[in-house]
This record gives sequence, structure tokens and C-alpha cells, in this order.
Amino acid sequence: MKNIDVCLTPDLLHHHNINNTIVVVTDIFRATSCMVTGFAYGVKSIIPVASIEECSEYQKRGYIAAAERNAEKVEGFELDNSPFSFMDERLIGEKIAMTTTNGTLSITKSKKNAVKVIVGAFLNLQAVVNYLKNQPYDVLVLCAGWKGRPNLEDTLFAGAVVDALKEEYFVAEDAAILAMRAYDASKDNMPLYLSNSSHIRRLQRLGINKDIKYCLQKDLYDVVPVLRGNELVPAEPC
Repeated sequence: MKNIDVCLTPDLLHHHNINNTIVVVTDIFRATSCMVTGFAYGVKSIIPVASIEECSEYQKRGYIAAAERNAEKVEGFELDNSPFSFMDERLIGEKIAMTTTNGTLSITKSKKNAVKVIVGAFLNLQAVVNYLKNQPYDVLVLCAGWKGRPNLEDTLFAGAVVDALKEEYFVAEDAAILAMRAYDASKDNMPLYLSNSSHIRRLQRLGINKDIKYCLQKDLYDVVPVLRGNELVPAEPC
């Protein structure tokens, strides 16, 4: 039977053998929510990079560039890390280079050894679940967390994926069980459950309440971003 597991932070990824595994990277607030939204609104591809310097190099080559550090836009780049920025019709058919504090770093850490890397958010939760049901590989949900530390919202998404796939996959490790139980406790009112979480407080200090509400919506989009080489593109329908 296939296995499903959860890695609560990229700093723990080295403890997981992902050679026969699809890694689902999630950064709910807000990188992967931005990516899913961008593809739903017609973006052609997104290149996730770990550093501001790499993103700047792509910008010089004509890519539209999105850069965020500490939940704020980096000066000199076109886009920030709000999903509403990715709804702009001027982005239809465009290629974007993107770097964020946690999410893009998680993707770059995963891509060397994973069979596939896909991007998940509550916005495309069911699409991710449907995609994984048709795959022959183990699954690891990688929570981007915050600067090496776990965070609650990514853990809840991981738990939602585990809960949806628990009949098809063997849930062996405690991190997956923990995430699933946390999601079960929160699923009827996630905003309330998350109200005192660290990243919620961080975003609220910046006045980004509308992003919080948006990113916690389930199943708005039927799109699964998948990494092909260095680019994220929409997966072909299963």
C-alpha cells in the first residue's frame, strides 16, 4: 500500500526519503495560494527560486517578477505575495519568476529527489486529492512553515489531504496523524481555530485580513501546479 506522510517544516525534510514520492508543497499564507490563483487566472508558468538575486536575474531576462520577504513586497519587483495581485488580466499568458520567504524555498529543496513536486492550497484541495488518487507513488505533504518552524495553517492543509486519502494510503507516522487530527478539530471553523496563530497575527499587523479570508476558502479552482524542470505549469487532467 502507498504511504502518506507530513513534513512539518523544510528543515526536517532530510529525515524523509522522497525518491519514490510526490511532494505536495503548501504555503497557505500565501505563496502556494498565489500560485494556484495565478494559474486559475491564466498565468502560463511560474519559476520558483530561493533567492532574491535569482529572481532579479529572471526579471532582467524579461520575466515578471514577484518577491516577498517577511510577508512584505521586495522593492524593485512587479508583484508581491498577495493572491489578489495574481488576478490581473495583464498576467494572462505570462511567465513569472517568484521568490518568497518559505514557499519557493520548500519547492527548491524538494525538486532534486522527489518523483514529482506539486503545489497545494485550500483553494485547490480537492483537485490535489483527485490528482494524487491517480498516482502510483507515496506522498509527502511538505509544510513551508515560517523560517524553519512549523505553522498551523500549513499543518491543517496537510491534515486535510491526509484525511481525504486515508483509505487509499497508509498513514504511518505521527506527523500525519497529528495534522489529520488538527484538521478534524478545525475544519468547521478554520478562521476561529487559527485566530491566534503566529502568521495570522503577522499578516494582521500588516493589514492583510482579506488575504487570510481568501486563502482559507476550499476548492475554488480545479488546477494543480506541477513542476516541470524549473517551471511550475498546470498539470494535465487525469
